Amino acid sequence: MMLASIALLTFVTIQRLGELALSRRNTAALLAKGARETGAEHYPYMVALHAAWIGGLWLLAMDRPVNLVWFGIFMLLQILRLWVLATLKERWTTRIIVLPEAPLVRSGPYRFIRHPNYAIVAGEIAVLPLAFGMPLYGAAFTILNALMLAIRIRAENAALKTAMILK
Repeated sequence: MMLASIALLTFVTIQRLGELALSRRNTAALLAKGARETGAEHYPYMVALHAAWIGGLWLLAMDRPVNLVWFGIFMLLQILRLWVLATLKERWTTRIIVLPEAPLVRSGPYRFIRHPNYAIVAGEIAVLPLAFGMPLYGAAFTILNALMLAIRIRAENAALKTAMILK
């Protein structure tokens, strides 16, 4: 029982650390091409929120059984996450980086929803705690994430509009 929880938490932790490394590389490459970052003032709070979510799961869920239905839903979200990464390629980053004159990505999941990555992350923040039988934890972080996303999406849409990408 504990081994499954530790394996899942390890997977998520390694995934998030790998994404931070990928984001750092993509951000540097985009900035070198003349891209600009916006929303940097709220970025540390977003990182802290996600770190607290994972850290809290390590503290509270490490010895809990994993519900296979919620685990399956979480893994489906991972497939969707890979779809976003594959669609954005070198333009994917955890920061708001806008490359002026670059066309807005409208393929992959972006055909269906403007901010699929944020929808997936919102799902993960709710679903992973449910996989550990922690609905209140999931609800609390879902609310905190929704507040963060309200700021984040507003900043991203403004940046895209300023760059004349979003009309």
